[in-house]
Amino acid sequence: MVFESNSVSDTIAFGKQFAEKLNSGDIVCLEGDLGAGKTHFVKGVASYFGIDKSTVNSPTFTLINEYHGKISVYHFDCYRLKSEQEALEIGAEEYLFGDGVSIIEWPSKIKNLIPEDSIKIKIKHKGDSKRIFLF
Repeated sequence: MVFESNSVSDTIAFGKQFAEKLNSGDIVCLEGDLGAGKTHFVKGVASYFGIDKSTVNSPTFTLINEYHGKISVYHFDCYRLKSEQEALEIGAEEYLFGDGVSIIEWPSKIKNLIPEDSIKIKIKHKGDSKRIFLF
């Protein structure tokens, strides 16, 4: 399936629409270059679950941000991880196999920890504001 976004607001709206299909325990893996729109997508997902999208930001330095709404959203940014062991040390498995929705940026950094049945989305830049979501 493919979704084309022409703006930040499109990406947020798509995240919100996509979240309608998510259930507690789901894991969403987001692959895309820096600035691809991963965090804006997460803002949309969070807003669907009643979380103020303005509170959602990239967990680049904290590695995991928790947002609590109708369903909790666990937002991972694995970009800075040097090993899967680091993810285990911060309790990644508790989130991944917990009762919220886990959304992982840079999932290739912890690929052996992620179940095969996770949802995979690839985001590609197509100009300044255009993005293509492939899933």
